[in-house]
Amino acid sequence: MTQTTRISEDLACALAAIVGENNLLPNEPMSKHTTFCIGGPADLMVLPTTEEQAAAVIRACAEAEVCPYLLGLGSNLLVSDAGLRGVVLKLAENLSQVQVQENRLICQAGASNEQVAKVAQAHGLTGYEFASGIPGTIGGAAIMNAGAYDGEFSQVAVSVRCITPEGELVNVPADQACWSYRHSMMMDRGYLVVAATLELEPQDPTVIQERMDDLRQRRESKQPLEMPSAGSTFKRPEGYFAGKLIQDSGCQGLSVGGAQVSTKHAGFVVNTGNATAADVLGLIEEVQNRVMEHFGVAMEPEVRMWGF
Repeated sequence: MTQTTRISEDLACALAAIVGENNLLPNEPMSKHTTFCIGGPADLMVLPTTEEQAAAVIRACAEAEVCPYLLGLGSNLLVSDAGLRGVVLKLAENLSQVQVQENRLICQAGASNEQVAKVAQAHGLTGYEFASGIPGTIGGAAIMNAGAYDGEFSQVAVSVRCITPEGELVNVPADQACWSYRHSMMMDRGYLVVAATLELEPQDPTVIQERMDDLRQRRESKQPLEMPSAGSTFKRPEGYFAGKLIQDSGCQGLSVGGAQVSTKHAGFVVNTGNATAADVLGLIEEVQNRVMEHFGVAMEPEVRMWGF
């Protein structure tokens, strides 16, 4: 399969028949769909509203030998200034319901982590507070095993519902997901997560809200949430803290064009207002070079990069 071929008329018609013309966005600027606010146009963005539609979109793309880009809220993503050739399948507000069944939440993949944490709190269920400030979706959290403040997605997940690259709907129990640090079996196999079941514990909603408020205050005091970014730019090297390595290498405040290593937290690259993807990529490479020069540590980006 390829991600460099423009969409054929036959594929565009097939996708329109599946999701409807109103749920197709041709030449859609990716800057509107990433938290970096960066990225050129995608040939075609598709917005399915059911699991079955999403599976049919995947099958149509497979038949056309086009591998779609799978997008949530674009919170951990840098898209090329040239944009993306092919199909972007987005699951966000279009597939974002959360159901409560006793102490379990059944969440569609497009539900945001904040939304899920709020639903859990309202129903007196604890265990997902750690994710309340992670700016992404349940689908992305499952794929990446999102974590913060000693919590990880894998700790509360019962199962995830996925679509294989061939378009088959499958259920993956937690013990088969192979979760590790920022990794899962679904990532390795190119699965699209369309839903997840979480199991939480009962607790006083007031206590849960207090914990969420505390975590929010800690994030706001330490992270540059007021500026566009993709969250933590680099994975944590074993035995080190990424932000400290970057700071001690003299990179805090370093800029390339409109991209800057945050002066508030060196682990974040931020868009100061007019950054291009080339600026961000250039800054990432400069940070990698300086950290390697000073400490001999290879810095691996956590941010996914599309279209380069």
